[in-house]
Amino acid sequence: MTTVVLLRHGRTRANATGVLAGRSAGVGLDDRGLEQAATAAQRLAGSPLAAVVSSPLQRCRQTAAAVLAEHPRLDLDTDRGLVECGYGEWTGRPLKELAKDPLWTTVQDQPSAARFPGGESLLEMAARAQQTIHDLDRTIGAEHGPDAVWVAVSHGDVIKAILAGALGMHLDSFQRILVDPASISVIRLGQHRPHVACMNTTAGDLTAMLTPTKRGRRRRPRGPQVGGGLGSAD
Repeated sequence: MTTVVLLRHGRTRANATGVLAGRSAGVGLDDRGLEQAATAAQRLAGSPLAAVVSSPLQRCRQTAAAVLAEHPRLDLDTDRGLVECGYGEWTGRPLKELAKDPLWTTVQDQPSAARFPGGESLLEMAARAQQTIHDLDRTIGAEHGPDAVWVAVSHGDVIKAILAGALGMHLDSFQRILVDPASISVIRLGQHRPHVACMNTTAGDLTAMLTPTKRGRRRRPRGPQVGGGLGSAD
């Protein structure tokens, strides 16, 4: 059962000032965002990562670079399937201004019906993000084996859509999910269904959760057990 670590990029000035950065070029991490990325990297420092794949946008590549600094044997890969939602004409505009647009209510209450003017629909974004995760996972799993742990560095709405899919939620419920800057969520992709191990975590070492059982010990199934099981740390 492979494990995907979903890491949102750290804070940017656009985040701090309430601007929808979207796919704008040159949006990097601010000082707080660099600190958050470093903290996330430390949380993953003891984990046996097989790969780090990032959205091509600068803020994600900077966050991924912090992780790679703790895993110097790995190279950074980028994938357009992890890129931010295409917000079209909404890109670069203040959120307080966008909140007055009638489309805002649709985005919040019925995201499956929302299409950004000149950009993607949220359904299209969710479909390509979920497909990208599964395609990458098959490739990484085939190369590194069923216990492979890898990191996907992406954006808030993209990660929310991936988590919604893993939880079997309709996209119209994905606004219930919180994904903070530099937060880590973990999904285990099994043969029958994905298992969400944690969501939106911003503190705590993840080594125990992400390290496979040592060879020679009887491996317990890593998915949910009847009655709840013993948990991933035991």
